[in-house]
Amino acid sequence: MDKGEILLDNVTLEYGNRGGGFRIPWLGGSGTPSRNKVILDKVSLHILSGELVCLLGHSGCGKSSLLKIVAGFVPPSSGRVMVDGEEVRGPRPNHVFVFQEGALFPWLTIVDNVALALRSIKDRKERYRKARDYLALTDLEGVEGYYPHMLSGGMRQRAEIARALAAEPDVLIMDEPFSGLDYLTRLHLREEMINLHSIFLQTTILFVTHDIDEALQLADLLVVLGDPPSGVKLYRTIHEPHPRDLNSEALAELRSQVYRHMGVHAAL
Repeated sequence: MDKGEILLDNVTLEYGNRGGGFRIPWLGGSGTPSRNKVILDKVSLHILSGELVCLLGHSGCGKSSLLKIVAGFVPPSSGRVMVDGEEVRGPRPNHVFVFQEGALFPWLTIVDNVALALRSIKDRKERYRKARDYLALTDLEGVEGYYPHMLSGGMRQRAEIARALAAEPDVLIMDEPFSGLDYLTRLHLREEMINLHSIFLQTTILFVTHDIDEALQLADLLVVLGDPPSGVKLYRTIHEPHPRDLNSEALAELRSQVYRHMGVHAAL
């Protein structure tokens, strides 16, 4: 397998009942043992090296759980995940996770945060030169000495992406990274993601979003999960070049399909 190539083979995830498996009748239960809750049910996917994959689905369908399984944070209940031909059994240094809530260290400057990903470079000047290069790639020149609280939400998110890219990951995993941002900032960051992906062609990106248009604009591969127990409802490679016109015949039809798969019968 190539670097960053991912194979999910019948991945199932279920959570057990921590309360002992018994529901009390007068609190609305049946008085019978409750079953484990199946979140993901035999999910199989083949993701090629360098693909940008967008995962869509309703809240609670297991999108974030699937990311955590690929990242090695959570083991599957059954099935397996293979990355680079090896089974995932825990987190790996060449897989980087960008969390929804953000994870910049507030006591460090922006350039210090990015330089953390480059700590294998022993020469301090070279380490910070490269950190500034990654900040420039994400349009953050001039804020190197700022602390995270001094930046807007969009700038903090770009700093997160700069730090993630500085680690030169084979797999970049992003869990709704733009969800807390205003609409215009999201549009700008979508453009930046497309530009960055054209530079880092060998990095495989898994990107969870609830925004159908965002997924259609970004994805090389679009995956829609159903409701729990979740399987793959739609799996579609998108060949349209960037920048994409969502009103084109192919994307308009795909957009309608996605809405239908998610239970909405009109793409408003």
